[in-house]
Amino acid sequence: MPVFDYTLLLKGQYHDMLVAGLLLSLQLAAATLVFALPLALLVALLRLAPAAALRWVGFAYVESIRNIPLLAHMLFWYFAAPELLPAGIKAWLYSGNIEAASAVVALTLYTAAYMSEDIRSGIRAIPVVQFEAGRALGFGFLATMRRVILPQALRITVPPLISQTLNLWKNTSIATVIGAAELMYQAGQVESATFRSFESFAFATAAYLTVSLAITALAAWYQSRYPARTA
Repeated sequence: MPVFDYTLLLKGQYHDMLVAGLLLSLQLAAATLVFALPLALLVALLRLAPAAALRWVGFAYVESIRNIPLLAHMLFWYFAAPELLPAGIKAWLYSGNIEAASAVVALTLYTAAYMSEDIRSGIRAIPVVQFEAGRALGFGFLATMRRVILPQALRITVPPLISQTLNLWKNTSIATVIGAAELMYQAGQVESATFRSFESFAFATAAYLTVSLAITALAAWYQSRYPARTA
């Protein structure tokens, strides 16, 4: 009967590989959030802009990104996009950790498209009379958004953004297809080296579950601390 080898997970080279993969997955998620949130806000504002051309740009971005699988984004930014760059820049990229960089780019563009729709929904939930009041006070579109609308809309938007963060955390696993040494990649490497499939992927499963539950707990805490108000 197979015996679960705890030592594989608790110490030694393979333990270090799995922990390194977990840390890189967390770094990918954190870096993506840093870049995706401002991009999502910008795209949401474009979709609500007075100018039709700006609204079209925001619409085109969201629809073109959301209707392409994340796997295709990963492969494009790793294999295809660098081919468009000058040889010197391409060589510089490949001399570094281009796998992680490509994963962050793909995850950022993909996550921002979904987050922008959540932010746009939050903005549209604010009564239009408040926007009109801001304009009546002499504020322009951006000033009204910054001083009147966004402070209220962001409170509404936080729960769905936390949900998108949960999706982002799970989506980091797709970076394994381009060789980014994140958690799933390292679990596969350990399994190949030791033939201990259960231990390797049990660690990965437990790690994904633990972080996911922490994000879910954060969402539950926020909803209990700041319950939704009814009009």
